[in-house]
Amino acid sequence: MQTKGRLLTVSGPSGSGKGTVVRYLVNKVGGYDLSVSATTRSPREGEVDKVHYYFISDDEFDKLVQNGGLLEHARYSKHSYGTPKAPVQKSLSDGRNMILEIDICGAKQVKSNFKDTITVMLVPPTYAELKRRLVDRKTETAEEIENRLAIAMRELEEIEYFDYIVVNDTVEAAAERIDAIVRGEYIDDLDRRQFVKDFMK
Repeated sequence: MQTKGRLLTVSGPSGSGKGTVVRYLVNKVGGYDLSVSATTRSPREGEVDKVHYYFISDDEFDKLVQNGGLLEHARYSKHSYGTPKAPVQKSLSDGRNMILEIDICGAKQVKSNFKDTITVMLVPPTYAELKRRLVDRKTETAEEIENRLAIAMRELEEIEYFDYIVVNDTVEAAAERIDAIVRGEYIDDLDRRQFVKDFMK
């Protein structure tokens, strides 16, 4: 893709604060657009087409896949999800930076389709802080929280894949670090293997 803006994926464990940091970049920092995914599932109450998702049929989704119209795609349960390429291309051509808040598998797909993608993994400072955040949400059972923590540790095994690791100690600081990355003014000198070791302390 020929671009003027930068394409950025933000991944990280549940509880790392991805959504909050991404919204801060879009609403407070400025110059960023947030990618809207396509899905074959039906809208839930309150969801708006082209705002929360592009709600499309299975046939439409399959055509996008066949025609190379998706930067990445995956199937969860009975429904397909993916990132349409055209809106991303338009934002980048207009000089806007485009953010994809996406899982690790999706980030890898995007990077393979567009080599200039900046891949960022957002992580909490420590395992204890991650657990505190999940508990404080009060949206899951103790068993579900333990499952999310186990998934988070598996995700951290992918840490060396990412171009940049950003520790989310505060929303503002994490957003500023990501913005500095996009502007080419951030040096990531984090020892990834040591971070994973220290994360459990």
